[in-house]
Amino acid sequence: HQMKDYKQDTSNKLQTLQINSIDQVINLGNFTTKFFQVEHSIMDAVGVIFETPEGTIIHPGDWTLDRSDDGEPNLDYTHLQDHPSPTILMLESLGAVHHEHGTTYEEMYDNLYEIMETAPGRVIIGTFSSQIERIKWILNSAQELGKKVFLDGYSMRQNVNIARELGYIKFDKGILKNIRNIDDYPDQDVVVVCTGAQGEEHAALNRMVEDRHKYVDLKKDDSVVFSSSIIPGNEITIQKLKDNMYRKCDNVYHNQIMDVHVSGHATREDIEDMVDMIQPDFLLPVYAHHYMLKEAEKIAVNDGYPKEDVLILDNGEILEIQDHEAELADEKANTDYVFVDGLGVTDSHDIVLRDRNKLAEDGMVVVIVTVYSKSGQLVQNPDIISRGFVYLKKNKELVEDIRHKAKRLVKKSNPENWTNTNQIKNDIRNKIGDFIYSKTERRPMVLPVVIEA
Repeated sequence: HQMKDYKQDTSNKLQTLQINSIDQVINLGNFTTKFFQVEHSIMDAVGVIFETPEGTIIHPGDWTLDRSDDGEPNLDYTHLQDHPSPTILMLESLGAVHHEHGTTYEEMYDNLYEIMETAPGRVIIGTFSSQIERIKWILNSAQELGKKVFLDGYSMRQNVNIARELGYIKFDKGILKNIRNIDDYPDQDVVVVCTGAQGEEHAALNRMVEDRHKYVDLKKDDSVVFSSSIIPGNEITIQKLKDNMYRKCDNVYHNQIMDVHVSGHATREDIEDMVDMIQPDFLLPVYAHHYMLKEAEKIAVNDGYPKEDVLILDNGEILEIQDHEAELADEKANTDYVFVDGLGVTDSHDIVLRDRNKLAEDGMVVVIVTVYSKSGQLVQNPDIISRGFVYLKKNKELVEDIRHKAKRLVKKSNPENWTNTNQIKNDIRNKIGDFIYSKTERRPMVLPVVIEA
């Protein structure tokens, strides 16, 4: 559906391979693709095995290890030792700094049920749209409590619709209602499940807290639940969202005060057990900040894994495996940011992006001079326009200084040396820029406009 969102019918150009069984094998030329079960917070999560002529890549994706009451892992991965050597384990390492799993799913669901049952008003639950199992549980619990569920957020509605079509979610038609009609129901009967718990600017929760939502106006007796973990890098936006939510509502729940989320990621102990079970020839920690990758390395090495067989890569570095040897390639892949502007796509070094950054930092000053083309004399005093630099009415002295400086530059110039007015434009741009910096220690973009009469 993401391809359809981009352009109608483009998804028809994709060749889709349906995975019908965990034992399915897909041959792609010299590559053989296989699958294995992993535990994560989404339904039917699988890891991928790529067997190649030079070795086998084992990639669990996002994963965790659920454990029995005696602490032993529920899944056994020792069978992954049987693939052709050398084996390279690409191990997601977000949990390399976490010692404990925290709460169980049963405890989390008990807490969520208590909130839904005892809430004085509406219940608004922010979570990941990929948490189909949790959304299914909320739908079933709401039905049991006689409440209605309102989905909000494009990906939330899309994922639930897809899960319903595939048979992962089954519920009575009357339980799910359109968010547009939320005011038609008593507050005590309303449960909203939405996106935005990471503080995304345009997601549902942020629009609610900033009073930009079309259909939901937050109330003091609303109960807001952050049923998600903090993705590294989102700490500031989540904290801002949380603070603003506390200003709006009296009942805000998150993992710091109540267990309302279970992470789908591993812990330090899980990483140790996973490496012990698979015993790869090479360990490649991935999917995390660099310090987390290094922590994953420490966990394995402290457990007896050879340090020289742990490979820590930075973005863009290319690892080559040949003849049971692993080494970095000399070249690197381009990992620069891509700038998407309307229908155009370019790299982050583009001059347009540079100019926009300049405008965002220091603003712009436009100097407009009108001169007689033959004599080079001014027709009138230069006009000064400021955008994002200074407020003209409160900086009249500076504006007049700039005007007089531009006026003197024009008077001193020789129109016979002008080439399509470029010479005087360059003089205005450079010398006015230096003059402004001497007065303000700021360098706005100076845009000279010369009009010939």
